[in-house]
Amino acid sequence: MSQLLQRVALVALLSAVAGCSTVKDTTNSVTNTVGGWFGGGNENSALNTTGKATAKESSGPLLKYAATLRVNKYTDQRKVNNPRLLGITTQRVGGVNGEQLLLDQEIASVVTAAVKKRFDSEGYQVLEGSSADAALFEVSGVIKDLTLNVKERDEINIAIETTLKEVDTGKVVWSGLVMEKHNRFAGVSGNNKDDVVAYMNKGLRIVSTKTVEAISASLMAARSELFNLTPGTKAIPGVMVYVAPTIAKPSPAAPAAATYGVQPGSAMPAPAYTPHASATAGLLQVNTNPQRAKVYLDGVYYGMSPLRLEMEPGVHAISVKLEGYKMVTEKVSVRKGDNTEMELNLER
Repeated sequence: MSQLLQRVALVALLSAVAGCSTVKDTTNSVTNTVGGWFGGGNENSALNTTGKATAKESSGPLLKYAATLRVNKYTDQRKVNNPRLLGITTQRVGGVNGEQLLLDQEIASVVTAAVKKRFDSEGYQVLEGSSADAALFEVSGVIKDLTLNVKERDEINIAIETTLKEVDTGKVVWSGLVMEKHNRFAGVSGNNKDDVVAYMNKGLRIVSTKTVEAISASLMAARSELFNLTPGTKAIPGVMVYVAPTIAKPSPAAPAAATYGVQPGSAMPAPAYTPHASATAGLLQVNTNPQRAKVYLDGVYYGMSPLRLEMEPGVHAISVKLEGYKMVTEKVSVRKGDNTEMELNLER
């Protein structure tokens, strides 16, 4: 019996040693956009943003749209001296020395890579190198802000403009600004490098997803022949559209409901997109008394009440503002697949 226990202990020890021989960086994936480490001015400990695709992600969608595009490097217009500077820390971050949080690449390169990956994962043919000249559309953009500061509450601010043009004509098909602003309490134990990287990745992933979804909705409505989906626009929360295609409106004989394009092979217009709960998102309906109040979710303006929004599951902060009334702020929990309705009364 003692010999058996000795063998079990030996196997366990060997397994532990083998397990320590390789460290897996779970943030270093396409799903999280970028991953790695950063440090205060130390080049050897800068954030490693190369990343590796998983087997599923590297294969991409089985079907690619006929809409081909090329993505130019985004322009960094942040008022910083170092194009790799992500932010500063006034709190302890495990594995980080100094106050500056630096990437191992320029912020512009990280954002450009994130947008490319999102377009690719959504079914677009992203052309690069010599084949880029054959693209139908060109994507370019400007980074107004991308800052992550570690304080008593971690703060991340992202503001990225994107423009889509037709290559042949130079016509602007879509242009818009996507903003994301969050803060969080890291907890009693504080942050480490993995925590901060994951927080940055989440914000950048949300912005790139909203950007591509907004562009897709407009392109599907204007150039339905390039897609294998029913055309129609989709409202994307948090996206302020500057330019969008002119969509054919229904004739007076058509139904009075709002429409955004015509279904292939049919004279009937496609119905407007209606936000709804799904397997990955929840529906939040915000009503105010009186109506037409400005609605802010997590610090981002979404529109005027009454408002229906598809939201990521979790706890969100809602603020409503109306001139002449006191601002109201509340917390709301949104669950995937569920409808949540709020009624907020404004007082003078």
